[in-house]
Amino acid sequence: MQAKFKLRMWNWLLILVVALIPEYSPAELAPDALLIQEGTASFYGRRFHLKRTSNGEIFHMDSLTAAHKTLPFNTRIKVTRVDTGEFVWVRVNDRDPKTARRIIDLSRAADLKLGLIDEGITKVRIDVENPEEIARLIEYFGDSPPATMRLRPVEEAVIPPPLEIDTSIPFF
Repeated sequence: MQAKFKLRMWNWLLILVVALIPEYSPAELAPDALLIQEGTASFYGRRFHLKRTSNGEIFHMDSLTAAHKTLPFNTRIKVTRVDTGEFVWVRVNDRDPKTARRIIDLSRAADLKLGLIDEGITKVRIDVENPEEIARLIEYFGDSPPATMRLRPVEEAVIPPPLEIDTSIPFF
C-alpha cells in the first residue's frame, strides 16, 4: 500500500513538473535582420520587352524580375513598399546603370503587385530570404560591399531539443 501511494505521488509530481516546463518555440529573427537595402524603386517594361538582359536571358515585362546595380544574378529578394507594406518576391536578372539614383528597377508584373503603375516610383526596402543568403552575399562582395547595402552576419538562435518524457511509467 505504501509503495502504491509513493508511485501515485511521483506520478502527480511528474505531471506538475511537465506542466510547469515552458514550451519552446523557435526564436524569431529581428524584424530587420534580413534587410539589406532601402531606397527608391521604379519599373521598366515596354521599351525593354523581349530584349536581352545583362545576364543573357530575354526580358519579359510580365515576369517577376528586377534590375539591380550590384546584387548577383538570380538572387531572390523581397521588395516591400514602405508606405503600404505590400511586397513582391523577384529575381535579379538585369543591371541598373551605376549612375541611377534608384536602387532597383522592377518588371511591370512586379510593379503591378506593388501598385506602382500610377506613381512610377516609390520608397522600398529590400530583404533576402534567409541568413544563408546574407552569408552568400557577404562572401560574394568580400571586403568591399556596396556602401548603400547593409550586409552583416546573422546568427540563428540555438533551439534546444524537445524534452522527452518517459511514458513507460503508468499513471494510476
